[in-house]
Amino acid sequence: MNNTSRKIWTAPVSIWTFGFVSLLLLNQECIAGTGGSSEFGTIYTLLTGWLQGMLGRILAVTFVMVGLVAGVMRGSMMGLVLGIACGLGVYTAPTVIDNIVTATLP
Repeated sequence: MNNTSRKIWTAPVSIWTFGFVSLLLLNQECIAGTGGSSEFGTIYTLLTGWLQGMLGRILAVTFVMVGLVAGVMRGSMMGLVLGIACGLGVYTAPTVIDNIVTATLP
């Protein structure tokens, strides 16, 4: 690769980087937002209730059953393992997300 082609490829990257950083510095409202619970709080509560309620349990059992069938059809137990992992992920995802988002530094 000669020196001319390097200049061609690196120039657009530096221009895009400069533009992105400029936008971040100009828009102060997008940098640190703490609100949003009034607009989306009810939707989040509804979805969390669904995933940790009966619907979440039905989805988890369905994932395990589909994984079991896929494992039997392929002759491998990886389908069952994937189904169990998806079922656990669906049921525990809201708790994990709450703990990550509301974490505080000591």
